Amino acid sequence: MPAQPLNLTERAVLLALLAEARPLTNAELRTSAGVKLDGASRIKLNDLKLVTTEKVGRAFVHELTDDGAAWCQEELGAERPDRAGPGGGALYALLNGLQRYLQRTGQQLSDLFRPTEPELDLEARIRVAYSSLSAKSGSTWVGLVALRAELPDDARGDVDAALQELSRQPGVHVQAEANQQALTEADREAAVRFGGSSRHLLKIENG
Repeated sequence: MPAQPLNLTERAVLLALLAEARPLTNAELRTSAGVKLDGASRIKLNDLKLVTTEKVGRAFVHELTDDGAAWCQEELGAERPDRAGPGGGALYALLNGLQRYLQRTGQQLSDLFRPTEPELDLEARIRVAYSSLSAKSGSTWVGLVALRAELPDDARGDVDAALQELSRQPGVHVQAEANQQALTEADREAAVRFGGSSRHLLKIENG
């Protein structure tokens, strides 16, 4: 624990930075936890090396340090601060419960709090699915039956449109099976139709 006691706002900032697992501006801190870090509190947490702050443009960007993460770890078992109020009391009850969970499971805080992964658009997900299927099969051509199975939550029409858009990009080929007799009913059902023909196979060079 730092030699200087932290007020409830400073504690909330540290815990919010822990939970979000990424650098935050004051605007993002307000959105996430209803707090901001400025003035004497910013200087204090910077001096205690619990938070680093960088000015980017007109905004201050705050990031939890390793010492700050260690403070959060210790705070899991801390008593509720004086004058914490109902919200603060509930927060510290939750922190104590979180500590018991971590002790039971042997997990660390870093296992629980990770930055949100950016969501890939459909074209990017098709590329990822293609790469996985191609690697598994050892073939540069991937059937649309297998591809659609990798995208179960995407509407067929959306996948068809994305495949047509991808086909216009360099190195992307959406083609018909040359041996039509080898097609199964599933192959025919999974085909995408554009350019006046049904296409059953996808190839992405350097995909």
